[in-house]
Amino acid sequence: MNKMRDIRIEKLTLNFGAGKEQSHLAKGMKLLEHITGKPPVKTITSKRIAQWGLRKGLPIGCKITLRNGQATELIQKLLAAKDNKLNPSCFDEYGNISFGIHEYIDIPGIKYDPEIGIIGLQASITLERPGFRIKRRKILKRRIHKNHGISKIEAYDFFKKQFNIKIGDE
Repeated sequence: MNKMRDIRIEKLTLNFGAGKEQSHLAKGMKLLEHITGKPPVKTITSKRIAQWGLRKGLPIGCKITLRNGQATELIQKLLAAKDNKLNPSCFDEYGNISFGIHEYIDIPGIKYDPEIGIIGLQASITLERPGFRIKRRKILKRRIHKNHGISKIEAYDFFKKQFNIKIGDE
């Protein structure tokens, strides 16, 4: 088989959205640090939305990105929290996966913290193949050709093989 067709995990991004409530944001920051052991980064609004009470520059959430071995270990725990079962709607057309964890105490190895309470988070997994660097490099950036992209079916197969998950009503 061609090595350039192998699929691998590029990154795992954990996200917590708090809105304009700063007390929720502090809990979310503690949660992400509690799960990963690393400090998260705040996400800031880029424009004003008066109906939601948001102004430009207001922190509304936090996120953390993990790569390589750390990402793989945490993905296994997150999937265990979902009972190793994902809906087909969690997969997009480019092979990326996003799902939510309703309560962080469902994650194996994570204990309840009374300062945080019961809250959830969002997990997004980005897949890639060798050669995907051309879309990120500084000089001569290019698009990934559709034949080299990752389809939904290929992402299904990768997750079934790598993490032994079930998709839909299997």
